[in-house]
Amino acid sequence: MRADNHLVIMAGGIGSRFWPMSTADCPKQFIDVLGCGRSLLQLTMDRFADICPATNVWIVTSARYAALVHEQLPEVPESHILQEPCRRNTAPCIAYAAWRIKAQNPQANIVVSPSDHVVMNPAEFKRVILSSLKFTEETDSIVTLGMKPTRPETGYGYIQADLSVSSSRNREVYRVDAFHEKPELAVAQKYIKRKNFFWNSGIFLFRVATIVNALRIYAPEISEIFEPLLTVYGTPDEQETINREFPKCPSISIDYAVMEKAEEIFVMPSDFGWSDLGTWGSLHEQSDKDAKGNVCIGPRVELHDSTDCIVHTMQEKRVIIQGLDGYIVAEKDGALLICRRDEEQRIRQFTEE
Repeated sequence: MRADNHLVIMAGGIGSRFWPMSTADCPKQFIDVLGCGRSLLQLTMDRFADICPATNVWIVTSARYAALVHEQLPEVPESHILQEPCRRNTAPCIAYAAWRIKAQNPQANIVVSPSDHVVMNPAEFKRVILSSLKFTEETDSIVTLGMKPTRPETGYGYIQADLSVSSSRNREVYRVDAFHEKPELAVAQKYIKRKNFFWNSGIFLFRVATIVNALRIYAPEISEIFEPLLTVYGTPDEQETINREFPKCPSISIDYAVMEKAEEIFVMPSDFGWSDLGTWGSLHEQSDKDAKGNVCIGPRVELHDSTDCIVHTMQEKRVIIQGLDGYIVAEKDGALLICRRDEEQRIRQFTEE
């Protein structure tokens, strides 16, 4: 574990796709989706335990969720819970964290990770992260992790890599040719037939000097907001200043602002059982199943004559289900969801009202 390794976890999302488990007051990153006793945010922190000390962890979140972050991650210094006064997408989020870290450690080597993803092979994840950190430490490069696709997924963006030659410093790292937005099914089917297309995980690695310089070049409208605040970071005036200046940032993703424009951008193709768990269906796909394809998460669930269902009932009620095929059943605090797995997208209009 190197003292210059820093971790930035983006935890400001308001997603309530796992209703009734998740709500606007408690989005999915703060709930125990997997039924393991740890929230997705806590599991993200756990994956980096041997990579980065807790004193070098930074959580960027909404002011609305700062207390919840501190409650779930008390080992992270409260001053490292960076509070966004409003949502402005990932570029301002990463920029704020980068300049805040630069004020403390100009030599920092940073991993940026979403807070709500799942990794089924943490040992391979650790190996990939450490290998990528070594590469960024030695170069002025940005590395993103590209997940090897297993299906023609339309819910992920894709990274197109140049696999003709790897980096001389790391044989697992390749230059990025292009980033592609979430495709239609026919396009996704073409992508996975080609070996050089990977899912965009949203995990990025770079030295703080690298990302700060990239933002200065490719997103000056953002760097001009955070650069002048170097003497303010870490002082009692920081939050008030951020509350005033942060809303001036454009709402733009780091992909659009920097990644699609940067020259020294690389991808490490990876396979460590990754999912962004965007839906109940994706949780079903990622979880262990019984002989009939069912996933049961909860202490008192019984399934009879049922197939390909996912049941999430973590409270103490006894749940008996008979004769369902391809259903979602989820319950929390008196709210109950029963719907077909293939109708999950349509049912969302009712759960988000």
